[in-house]
Amino acid sequence: MRREDLGDLMAFLKVAEEGSFTKAAARLGTSQSSLSLIVRRLEERLGVRLLTRTTRSLAPTIAGEQLLSTLGPAFGTIDAQLSALSEFRDKPAGSFRITAGQHAIDTIL
Repeated sequence: MRREDLGDLMAFLKVAEEGSFTKAAARLGTSQSSLSLIVRRLEERLGVRLLTRTTRSLAPTIAGEQLLSTLGPAFGTIDAQLSALSEFRDKPAGSFRITAGQHAIDTIL
């Protein structure tokens, strides 16, 4: 899987969650047209339509629903694991070496 595929899948997930390209674009910090192009490219690569689009609504197709049922929990798990890693950020880890003279070793260490 290419790195771009993950970004495209995340874009599709946000569009489906928000139910709107405009809201998803604002949340992701990109333009609506760019996001629409990303989802369209993803659909072309997969060879399946993921979203039913009208001028007033947006809804996942059956294939889109199936993909969402997998993507939501998978990205949720990844996000939780990345958040769990933050606990290691504030804790020192590993070994260190102290170079000291014999007098310092005898009196301090």
